[in-house]
This record gives sequence, structure tokens and C-alpha cells, in this order.
Amino acid sequence: MTTEKIHFTKEKETMLMTLSGRALQSQWKNPILRDPWAEEAMRHIDYDISKQYRGVGSWSMWSKIGCTIIATRATTFDLLTNRYLADHPDATVLHLGCGMDSRVFRVDPPASVQWFDVDYPDVIDLRRQLFPERDTYHLIGAPLDDLRWLDEVPQDRPGLLIAEGVLHYLSEPEVKALLNAVVAHFPGGQMIFDICNPWIVKRVGSNVGGTGATYKWGLDDPQDIKQLEPKLELIKEFRPSELVAFSRFPLWWRVLYRVQEVNPTLRRMERTIVYRYENASSESRS
Repeated sequence: MTTEKIHFTKEKETMLMTLSGRALQSQWKNPILRDPWAEEAMRHIDYDISKQYRGVGSWSMWSKIGCTIIATRATTFDLLTNRYLADHPDATVLHLGCGMDSRVFRVDPPASVQWFDVDYPDVIDLRRQLFPERDTYHLIGAPLDDLRWLDEVPQDRPGLLIAEGVLHYLSEPEVKALLNAVVAHFPGGQMIFDICNPWIVKRVGSNVGGTGATYKWGLDDPQDIKQLEPKLELIKEFRPSELVAFSRFPLWWRVLYRVQEVNPTLRRMERTIVYRYENASSESRS
């Protein structure tokens, strides 16, 4: 396969930002996240990650911080995924807005797990070119708000929803419809996704990374998710200092995060959240 110029825009382009970030840090002497699949994919994609840091100072400094944030979040999601699958080896995984994330290969779930990567059709077409096939691994090309894609997913297993850096780009009605549909589809399960404060959505969430993408949905208190889906129960809200590899951040960045954690206004800027749910008739181990 020859190197190609990729012309994704807006929300779709953000997946190339995170892909290139994982690939860059994977080549560090002591990487946070070893991701050879991202490295290989980037050999076939001509994408300049530096454009998102133009005008904000040193490319070298911001590149390293950006890659650290990307790898830290991805590693945290991988860890939580592995924990759930260790207890639920018969689960169905919905990896929503998967982009060019190689999570299914990094996690390497047992053959008893059914794994579905879901994203726009052209994104899925690119995945088919860049990533290998494997048993019990399925690709669905569809917009997340067209919930007919759930018809392809079995209903008789506990379900794990993973949405890393995705739900920000959906409107609140779209998030509600998605959560309602997934909860109704499975006997029980967990959801792992990140949320950001509505202030971020309004003030900072336009033209994300210079891509033109826009944040549309935010959540202040994780308990407020019950206004969208009453069956969701909060298991864990991760503070920045609890994320995997937090110690790898520069000292001044760690100090800023610590200040954020104790300041009521800043505390809930962006967080990784884990919820569980169980339908009344479920005998699933959720």
C-alpha cells in the first residue's frame, strides 16, 4: 500500500490527530502505550499533526504533551476494557467512533468476546485497508445517530460500550437516544466514556485542533446522566491524577491538574467515567 493523502474533515479528522499521537509516542524510548498498529498505519497516511499546535509555542514541547495526553487516555481506556472482559469473557464490545484506534489488537480479547468497531462508512473502509482481520471482530460502517446499526449486534450477552473522545461531538438528544438504545439492547453491562464540562463545550469546543469539529454535548455532574438514561449507575469518575501514566506529565502540568481537582469551577473540565446498568429481568453479571 502506498502512502495516501487523507482528506477527512471535522470530527473525522480528529481521529488522525489521535492516531498520529499514539504512533509518535509509541516510538519513544519508554512509551506510555506501545502501539505498533498505529505506527504501521501512519506509514500509509500523509497527515501533519503539527498543524494543531501552530501558534501555541514550541512544537516539540506541545507535541510531547499532546502525545502524552492521547496515550494516557488510551491506556486508561484499555485498562478498564481489560478489567471488564476479565470478569465478562462472554461480552459483546461496542467500540463507538473507533476511528483508526487499534484497541481491539492492543486488548487482544479472547475468542469468546464479540467485538464491534463502529464508525462512518468511509472510516471503516480505511480501517479495512490498514488493519488486519481477526475472528469474532466485526466492522460496522454507519453514523452513530442512525441506530439501525444496532440490529447487527447480538442481544444475549453483557455489553461493554467504549466511546473515547466521541460523545462530545453528538448533540444531547443524540446522546440520549444512543444511551437509551444500548441499555435496552443488552441484559446489562458497562459504559466507559469521557465527558467534559458544558463550559468547555461553549467556550473551547469549537474548531477542535484546527479541524473545524465542534463539541455539542457536555455534562457537569456525572450523576446527571440519569436525566438521559435512568438505569445508568456511576461506578467511577477518574480524576486526572488517577489516570494511567499521570506521573509522566511535566511537573508544571501535573500541578495544573492538581489545582483543577481542588477548584470547584475547574474540577469537572474533562473526565473519564465508568457506568454500569442492568435491566430488571437480567441475569447478566454486570
